[in-house]
Amino acid sequence: MSKRKQKILIVDDSEMNREILSDMLGEEFEIMEARDGIEAVNTLRSYSVEISLVLLDIVMPKMDGLQVLAIMNSYKWIQNIPVIMISAESSSSYIGRAYELGATDYIQRPFDVAVVHRRVQNAIMLHSQQKNLIGLVEEQIYETQKEQSLLINILSHILEYRNGESGLHVFHVHTVTEILLQNLMKMTDKYPLTPQEISLIVTASSLHDIGKIAVDVNILNKTEKLTPKEVAMLKKHVEYGEQMLKEIPFHQNEPLLRVAREVCRFHHERYDGSGYPEGLKGDDIPISAQVVAIADVYDELTYRKEMHHDIAIESIVSGKCGSFNPLLLKVLQFSAERIRNALRERSLSVNSRKDLERITREAISNSGLSVSRRTLDLLDREREKYQFIASLSREILFEVYCDPSMISFFGDGGEKLGVGATVTDPVNDSKMIDCFGEETLKKLFGLIDTATSENPKARLDCNVKIQGKLCKCRIVIMAQYSQSPSSDECEFESAIGKIFIVN
Repeated sequence: MSKRKQKILIVDDSEMNREILSDMLGEEFEIMEARDGIEAVNTLRSYSVEISLVLLDIVMPKMDGLQVLAIMNSYKWIQNIPVIMISAESSSSYIGRAYELGATDYIQRPFDVAVVHRRVQNAIMLHSQQKNLIGLVEEQIYETQKEQSLLINILSHILEYRNGESGLHVFHVHTVTEILLQNLMKMTDKYPLTPQEISLIVTASSLHDIGKIAVDVNILNKTEKLTPKEVAMLKKHVEYGEQMLKEIPFHQNEPLLRVAREVCRFHHERYDGSGYPEGLKGDDIPISAQVVAIADVYDELTYRKEMHHDIAIESIVSGKCGSFNPLLLKVLQFSAERIRNALRERSLSVNSRKDLERITREAISNSGLSVSRRTLDLLDREREKYQFIASLSREILFEVYCDPSMISFFGDGGEKLGVGATVTDPVNDSKMIDCFGEETLKKLFGLIDTATSENPKARLDCNVKIQGKLCKCRIVIMAQYSQSPSSDECEFESAIGKIFIVN
């Protein structure tokens, strides 16, 4: 198969000059032509991703070469397409202005075949090398950010283990923060955050409650109403978090640490000054903390208190949960459907959550951390495959694991059953009991408990309430095991299964 030729756009009002350059380069490159600047811009608008180089005359009627360069800058085409100026014009002011606008090189007429060939090849080669270098740098930055995010999530997950929570709160706040910030940038320029600043705030949101690690665990896990003294001690977590980050003996000037300190200290401030610890008002509260505050309250209502999504949004907007920036409340309303779908579709997969919990347990036991990027990528792809299969199937797919006791449904399975995507302590959950019945739940978890690595499969015929209707169903499960690192025995990891209606 012959190699596809790279495209070069020749822009010159002289037909003879275009013909000369076409003859010089036509055997090696595919030539496109434009007779003036307006025609060149239209060609670039249609074919910019295919064009490898532009040979651009400076002096032309209608629109000159410098104007074309200015338009290429405004559309950012100049970042992806090298431009060599071609002209008999030798004025240093013209040439200097061309270089300021991003031109790569300059060739003066009359043309020398060897010079044209060499400069065209150099320009294309150098631009290609630059793109490859940028790609490598971007990939390295992405990998670094991914590793930072993983480590922060592990640390946050350790905290939530201590608090007796499941670990999803950090993920939810992270997701909602990201959506709110992205839509804030679409709706207003009042807070001109760069993509890098948005990324920092989203990452820092995972650390918003890190100060709770210094709060008495009995207060954190108390089920009865806290006393005024205990409430005061709990509120101290915002100051503990900031102080912990301030006492890190290195990287204090890093932007991530600065944003994380803001988020830790101020995410319980309220727009009318009724929050803590300082009673800040309005935009005296950093925008990072304002956004994380809304994400935190939303998840408190929907995840921890199991309030319906629409009611939670209405409660926040109406002021029942405290005072928030009116502009951010508009962003929240605008983002409501996207937030609902994101938390439904992008909920932590059982596999990736299980991997995070395994790493957390290793961290707590000081056994060291070892995470393969390839493994995490595979886990993400497995999650996507499960979600896709579940969305196409009438069957309800799920996975159960026991440490802590949880069941997660893929796709819209939890919605069909009316129990939510993830249920903690399912045997005692009122929605699960209403859907399956106490006896069925006990039998199901009994089957899981009696499964072995030699005989991991089991089934159960029962009645299940699906979309509000009691249906005769069959539940099929398969327990999964892994090799224990400390012995030759297999340890129970989880059980995957499906629920389907039996005719």
